[in-house]
Amino acid sequence: MNKLRRYWGWLVAILVVILLFWFPLPAYVEGPGDANNLKSLVTVQGHPDKRAGKFMLTSVGLAKATPVTWLFAQFNPHYSVVSAAEVNGGQDDATYDKVQSFYMQSAINEAIATAYRAAGQTYQKTYRGIYVLTVQKNSHFKQKVKVGDTITKVDGHHFKSARGYQNYIAKRGVGHKVTLTYRHNGHVKTARAPLIKLSTKRAGIGVGLTDNVKVHTDIPVKVDPGQIGGPSAGLMFSLQIYQQLSGENLRRGRKVAGTGTIAADGSVGEIGGIDKKIIAAKNAGATIFFAPYVKPTKAVLALEEQHQTNYQLAKRTAQKYAPNMKVVPVKTFAEARQYLLSH
Repeated sequence: MNKLRRYWGWLVAILVVILLFWFPLPAYVEGPGDANNLKSLVTVQGHPDKRAGKFMLTSVGLAKATPVTWLFAQFNPHYSVVSAAEVNGGQDDATYDKVQSFYMQSAINEAIATAYRAAGQTYQKTYRGIYVLTVQKNSHFKQKVKVGDTITKVDGHHFKSARGYQNYIAKRGVGHKVTLTYRHNGHVKTARAPLIKLSTKRAGIGVGLTDNVKVHTDIPVKVDPGQIGGPSAGLMFSLQIYQQLSGENLRRGRKVAGTGTIAADGSVGEIGGIDKKIIAAKNAGATIFFAPYVKPTKAVLALEEQHQTNYQLAKRTAQKYAPNMKVVPVKTFAEARQYLLSH
């Protein structure tokens, strides 16, 4: 009888441990991720990186919450619990991963264009069409066009910007049928359906969209981000590519981390989780961290009295947890380059 009790006791204990460590909760735990050395991710043909120091791409770690990790996050200031909706906006994992991968590829393309333009090297942009990020429930194309597709033509017309598509569609009017040509998993398809009234009162397809642009260069460049997704790698990729392409010694032996999107005009945009990226950079030994600075508008300040820019949150986090790391506010790629050259 005693042996049987001990057996059941051990079995219950094992089950409790399994539940604590592996039972998934309907939430995620975010924390400091990695600070990847971009030297190992970027290859520019004929322009190897032999300079000392590192440009580092910082990331936020994200994992399904379990009872143990949820409890850990309650007592660790660098970790937080977020709902699934906050992470993926209600999308399933496969769709969310697809969108994040596209954001990363878009960031890489803009980083390449920014670096090549700054280095005086030739590049060309090809506008592929509008990339579908979301499909509204009331869209008549809902059963046809999916997240991850690229719309290349409307009624046989290809435009060179999303605005071109939007203006053409708006002029057709609500209820007017249009024919979309789009790429789905590498295959060209067509669909015809009526337009709906958008929240802006204009006629539309009923999709959330962004531009799908591909950059081509005379000097071949390859960027392999691995499993990292999202748009926040733009600034750091552009600095790494530029240093290899131009031959300028921007790093001068320093470990330089940072984050921020990069736009077609070279401006740097804000991102999420910068406080956690500061910790990732500190853990990797970075001495400089580039943080996006976008001046908040009066409208934003009216809605959020306690609004903090990326730079303000990054600086506050560094003062508390990484006092030896210099946090530098940047608005553009040119500012980041100039800072490295002059300091």
